Amino acid sequence: MKLAEALPVLEKACNVPFGKLFQGHPDDLRTNKGNAGQLLCCYIGLKLNSDLCDFDDGELKTNKALPDGTPRETMFITQINAIFDTLVAQPNTSFLDSSLYRKIRNLVYLPVVKQSENASDWYFPRCIHIEAKAGGTLFDKLRDDYDTICNGLRHHVETSNDGFIHTTSGSHYIQVRSKDSKPYHPIYSSTYQREVSNKNHAFYFMKSFMQDALAGRI
Repeated sequence: MKLAEALPVLEKACNVPFGKLFQGHPDDLRTNKGNAGQLLCCYIGLKLNSDLCDFDDGELKTNKALPDGTPRETMFITQINAIFDTLVAQPNTSFLDSSLYRKIRNLVYLPVVKQSENASDWYFPRCIHIEAKAGGTLFDKLRDDYDTICNGLRHHVETSNDGFIHTTSGSHYIQVRSKDSKPYHPIYSSTYQREVSNKNHAFYFMKSFMQDALAGRI
């Protein structure tokens, strides 16, 4: 399915309580943060699989928000364990050729309002389509963040006291930080021939990305 095919359906899903939108939804919506996104994928006819992107040409993202859409937390993009060595190689994989860019170059973002104790009352207040076309201002900012993060990860591995990577942020919208649960999954680097973390890490959008998207600044 192309992202453009899903947009009208996603827009109609906004401001509809989950109890009506997802009739018979699982009772664990409150404990499983990813369930809202998974239910939405099924709602629009997407199959749940391990493909890099949800759509043939783009990605679907949801994130906890206030009623006006303001983000309450950062937004997970993708884990880095499988691509770590492409980030710290010299030269590293370019942003244009990276799996990160393939995942975020064309995305639709829906904030999720979860203020009620009853998951049936939760809803999506907005549907925002964001494209990062090569050569555009957003692309340039994301590429700058990506390059800053690649250099920062390399610097951490080579100079930090523990030899591990740590939270690394760009100047605009993206950061890398830990994302894991016990039992933890350390990242092994073939480049450095050792573990470079004691747990998995992931790319995240910082709140500034969602704030600028909501305000129409990107």
